[in-house]
Amino acid sequence: MKRRGLIAFAAAGVIVGGAWLTTATAIRAQQQPPAPAAPPTQAVPPIGPADPKLQIVPVPEGKKVHLLPATLETTQWGWFNNAQPPVLRINSGDTVVMETMMHSHNQVIPGTTIEQIKKLRTDFPGRGPHTLTGPIYIEGAEPGDVLKVTINKIVPRAYAANFNVPGMFGQFPQQFQDGQVRYMYLDLDKMQTEFIPGVVVPLRPFPGTLGVARAEPGQYSSVPPGRYAGNLDIRELVTGTSLYVPVFVKGALLWSGDSHAGQGNGEVNLTAIETAYKELNITVEVLKGTKLEWPRIETPTHWITIGYDQKLNVGWDLLKSETSKFLAESRKVSKEEADKIMVRQWDCRISEVVNVVKGTYCMNPKSPRNGPTLPSAENAQYYVTVAKDSDLDKAMDGASMAMINLLQEQRKLTRLDAYGLASIAMDCRIAPPAAGDEKSVHCLLPKSVFVARR
Repeated sequence: MKRRGLIAFAAAGVIVGGAWLTTATAIRAQQQPPAPAAPPTQAVPPIGPADPKLQIVPVPEGKKVHLLPATLETTQWGWFNNAQPPVLRINSGDTVVMETMMHSHNQVIPGTTIEQIKKLRTDFPGRGPHTLTGPIYIEGAEPGDVLKVTINKIVPRAYAANFNVPGMFGQFPQQFQDGQVRYMYLDLDKMQTEFIPGVVVPLRPFPGTLGVARAEPGQYSSVPPGRYAGNLDIRELVTGTSLYVPVFVKGALLWSGDSHAGQGNGEVNLTAIETAYKELNITVEVLKGTKLEWPRIETPTHWITIGYDQKLNVGWDLLKSETSKFLAESRKVSKEEADKIMVRQWDCRISEVVNVVKGTYCMNPKSPRNGPTLPSAENAQYYVTVAKDSDLDKAMDGASMAMINLLQEQRKLTRLDAYGLASIAMDCRIAPPAAGDEKSVHCLLPKSVFVARR
């Protein structure tokens, strides 16, 4: 079925950089009654299995670069399965240059309406919206190992989307029964995009989803993240950083998708600056003798620890445990001393609250220093909203809704644009642990996004 479908797609495909990319028009056409046959207007690419030898480009020092285009044969829409045959096999230390698609096998592109986007979710229950390139089999990777994935380069497409599905998903589905989609031009020279007239948001591309196969057999939605990483939506995972993730099956099986050009911490309306990558350049290494319970991220200046669960309170407890354990191991101190260091250098955020499993993470500086002071009121740099509660979910709800309301009242944004801007530009942080059960969330939005139009 997949190969016969590819023939139908190819007739309306486009060639970009030598790779066949499927257009949304082609996919929609497949869902319509067949049209009368017409004479072919262009050559159809040959159908058959790829020759892996033709995906490899030799480079100096004996390493290999593998080229992995995003096609119907090399991607999945909305699921992971550890029984999925790999689309590429590489050795530890090799580099992969891959493409990714927009959501729903390239169907969410400029011109697609919010009603059509909603239909793509309601007509295909049980799968996520993400198109995932992979899986990639890494020779020598075994359960119990750790996979290190270093991001060398990211080149997005020239456009992106942000949308909230009406009455479904997101942080506030009940309050936002209406939906909208906004498409944006990505200025990759200035590394910015204009969300709406007069609102310009910086770009920091990162893969929303980068992860390995989970241990459990069967087919699983791409939406919830977990110990296998996946849809972590941590906006610090940019060029020059590395993801360390436990391996659960032979070969690890690595996927990437949900490609972002930028995101706010919280990702409250469900989506970030959603795009696809013309190039995601990664180097993959198998680390033997290294044990991890949960993924970690290394940046040039920090180590990032995470805590994920369906409830933020549980994720918060896991985050503190993982951070304390990491500090005790890396600083070679007792747990009690690690706990003191954790509070002293506290710099922790909420990555997302919209993926069923919600995320928190801490920035742990490689050069010890005190954590930043969180503003509690508006200042010259930020709009600030704060909420406190013993339930971290309620504190996050209060602080982020207060920011959405502020943007409507002070900046005169529409409800849906305020929701969208919060999703792509707001930074929701967790205050350091204090006596008692009360938790405090501070949501910051930089005033610099509001610019005067010429």
